[in-house]
Amino acid sequence: MSANLRVGFIGAGKMASALAQGFIKGQAVKCASHVSASCPIADKHLLEHMKQMGCQTFHCNKELMDCSDVVILAVKPQIMPLVLPDIKSLVASKLMVSIAAGVQLAQLQADLNPDSKIVRLMPNTPCIVREGVSVFCSGPQVTPQDNATVKQLFGTVGQIDEVKESMIDAVTGVSGSGPAYMYLIIEAMADGGVKQGLPRDLAYKLAAQTMVGAGRMVLDTHTHPAVLKDEVCSPGGTTITALDMLEKSGLRTSIMQAVEAATKRCTQI
Repeated sequence: MSANLRVGFIGAGKMASALAQGFIKGQAVKCASHVSASCPIADKHLLEHMKQMGCQTFHCNKELMDCSDVVILAVKPQIMPLVLPDIKSLVASKLMVSIAAGVQLAQLQADLNPDSKIVRLMPNTPCIVREGVSVFCSGPQVTPQDNATVKQLFGTVGQIDEVKESMIDAVTGVSGSGPAYMYLIIEAMADGGVKQGLPRDLAYKLAAQTMVGAGRMVLDTHTHPAVLKDEVCSPGGTTITALDMLEKSGLRTSIMQAVEAATKRCTQI
């Protein structure tokens, strides 16, 4: 990856902002001015955070293309057909990365041109604190060097893996949408703590750090979550009593159904 790599975002929503901040913090780019974003004038408020970070901003996608080596398509799936014709003539030498849920490589290739170098990638918002997780798949024109650039760029904001495109929708259901599931659980745990008399700030800290620590245990020890769960459960103790309540409440089934619903939604966009 070039030390002078310039990254542009077409679209300036929350995911684009999270990635931009992560790239700058992770020094994936030489300086903030090597990151740029564009959006219509009607959505100019979305560029304020980018400006505050020191990024370049545009209301013209063609101007952004001119100053970018890697272009990240960060617009909503339904907006993609409006954006792609505008940049079709400019993509030949660019590495294009789409983070739009449900939009397949074949569709992107058809709407741009057969020689376009296109990567489909699904990140998540913890990229902003460089604890994200991303997966990607590449179109036929993408070179090994391009793949290396994607891995190095997104590797600065978390973990990244290459997968088959058929897995991307399920990935969206697990990790793309997953932070929202985790925030809901953190909020519920904290509410439970407050109900039992804990101060709100302490309850949030305990719940959030517990989730961070549990995730790190799974990743670092390579131990099955069920084994780690059993290690916390003493016979007749507090944890097994709590887990019994969660099972009766259908937590496991609810989470599995949430992943399924998010995955199916990708095919409907």
